[in-house]
Amino acid sequence: MLYPLKFEPVYKNYIWGGRNLELLGRKLPDGKIAESWEVSCHPCGLSTIANGDYKGLSLLDFLKKFKRRALGTALEEKYAIKFPLLVKLIDANDRLSVQVHPDDDYARSHEGEVYGKNEMWYVLRAKPGAGIIYGLAPGVTRDAFEKAITDGELAKCLRSVQMSAGDVVYIPAGTVHALGEGLMVLEIQQNSNITYRVYDYDRVCEDGTKRPLQIERALEVMHFEEASPTGKIKGLHIAQGDKCTVRYLAACSSFAAELYDVRGSMQENTGGERFFVYTVIEGEGEIVFNGNQRMAFRAVESFLVPAFLGAYTLYGDFKAVKSYLPDLERNVILPLRKAGYSVYDICHHIGGLAACPKTFRKNYSA
Repeated sequence: MLYPLKFEPVYKNYIWGGRNLELLGRKLPDGKIAESWEVSCHPCGLSTIANGDYKGLSLLDFLKKFKRRALGTALEEKYAIKFPLLVKLIDANDRLSVQVHPDDDYARSHEGEVYGKNEMWYVLRAKPGAGIIYGLAPGVTRDAFEKAITDGELAKCLRSVQMSAGDVVYIPAGTVHALGEGLMVLEIQQNSNITYRVYDYDRVCEDGTKRPLQIERALEVMHFEEASPTGKIKGLHIAQGDKCTVRYLAACSSFAAELYDVRGSMQENTGGERFFVYTVIEGEGEIVFNGNQRMAFRAVESFLVPAFLGAYTLYGDFKAVKSYLPDLERNVILPLRKAGYSVYDICHHIGGLAACPKTFRKNYSA
């Protein structure tokens, strides 16, 4: 019988990490902990089930075993081998490298990988004055960017954006970016670990070597056209009764993310079509499924709801980000249009949909 899955976190001790995940209630291993991979089928950090009958089984083996029963009838079986999502908690105790990620086409042709990397951040905590690098300053061309690297003046080409807890940022592949010091974020991304570093502040590792840069490939995938001034997402919310809301944050072909604010209960149903991942960012509650079975959860836990779980109810007083692989029309656009939002609202306030093709605007402009 299928049930909601919790996972053992996979911790990464990169040079810029710290101990701040302890502030979220985590018991950490020794060292600088930069990331906790919460739900992952990536070979660099494979999740292991932490609860129930399948405790100790890897997520990859679980997906191979149950295929569409885990993934859903709306998703191709290839996702059992190449799971589409990777969910992380990130502690930017120090600033991250200035970097960019490739899209799917470039990842396939140059890296032999299935996925590039579109991603989004939900800011959990931010020290006063903390910020990010997001995109380029107005008018920066490739030639100007390359010259700035050579001259050691890259900062003048980059756009800095202040961040606060609760901010949401969508980062499409090709956007140069970096988390600044003093931020903790939830990251929803494609199942990829491809990063092209442009600049790493001349830091050295414990062995005295500098981390490698990948400037040529970064320049090949970077978008030099004008991007969003901040990357911040307002989102659009739909009330679910008197005390609960769903705020649509991001939606693209790679993933969708919604913020659930539950004060009481919400009834949900996978319909057998697709899995859902919930990451609790505040509060606590429980999920009731298969009649009267229950599983408690709290911040900052993640759990996966298999597609064939069917109907379930979320109880409690909590906020959680739900991520999944969407049918953009059925799961995002039509519910928002039914709630009264215009095409303009959807394109400008949901991360990822601004890049939808013209047919989207044509079909839903009425």
